Amino acid sequence: MNKRRDFIKKSALLAGGAGLLSACQNQVQEKKEADPGKTIRNRIGVSTYSFWQFNGPKENAPIEMCIEKAAEMGFDGIEFLLVQMQSEDNAYLQKLKRQAFHAGLDIMGFSTHQGFVYPEKEKRDEEIKKTIHQIELAYKLGIPTMRLNTGRWRTTKSFDDLMANKGVEPILEGYTEDEGFDWVIDSIQQCIPKARECGVVLGLENHWGLGRTADGVLRIVDAINSPWLQVTADTGNFFEKRYEQLEQLAPKTFLIQAKTYYGGGKWYTLETDYHKVASIFRKANYRGYVSVEFEGNEDPLTAIPKSLEVIREAFTFEG
Repeated sequence: MNKRRDFIKKSALLAGGAGLLSACQNQVQEKKEADPGKTIRNRIGVSTYSFWQFNGPKENAPIEMCIEKAAEMGFDGIEFLLVQMQSEDNAYLQKLKRQAFHAGLDIMGFSTHQGFVYPEKEKRDEEIKKTIHQIELAYKLGIPTMRLNTGRWRTTKSFDDLMANKGVEPILEGYTEDEGFDWVIDSIQQCIPKARECGVVLGLENHWGLGRTADGVLRIVDAINSPWLQVTADTGNFFEKRYEQLEQLAPKTFLIQAKTYYGGGKWYTLETDYHKVASIFRKANYRGYVSVEFEGNEDPLTAIPKSLEVIREAFTFEG
């Protein structure tokens, strides 16, 4: 009799478990049918440059204000422009880091300026020392990647003239382009140990000079061949075969800078198909940040939220 009762209880439990399993499976199937794919999106940041653009004194757009505005607008992160900062003192750096954390923002990028296209070794050594110092600042701020420039020949004195000529300028008389690349490669190579020590990935940007083309950027990155030197891909700094060149950079890109031009660009306006750009980087399995760089004449407080909407929509994928 006891055996019979045990058998009945076990059968009831099994039947109940099977029913529960079936109900769960039905719920999962219904969820799949209602939501067939997972939504994947890149996180979107904004450069503090977008709020300033070198318009007037930098005090007009303090980093502290940029942090608060970026948080209010709904960004995930913020990229600091070094020359916009009020100080390099550690107390100031830690204050900014604390403020960004409290605002719910990652400090996800650091835009710096340097240049290594100098025949004089003494000048290159000064730029190397400056860059190593900048890496240490990024480390103190907890920033994982830092924008790097090659520098340029400086034979075009006016930046407005350089932009009018689409970034092309004559090589310094008496020297060759190959020599320029040698100077840049040797100089950046000397910065790699500090980048590795601090855990800061250097992102060489397509930013005029010897980095004006994807071929130029990759010539340097491939020659150094270090995981601590990758690419910062700027969507607005190619004038020819823009999408093809971005596709070249995509496999080694560590940060995307996405330019927008509401109100007309300061120097030029480029029409950018950001769905196409996003597709290029998605194909290369890029999962990192996209940093908005607004470079138009509209009020940043109205143009930057519009930029966020466009970039966030383009870099959101289903399935």
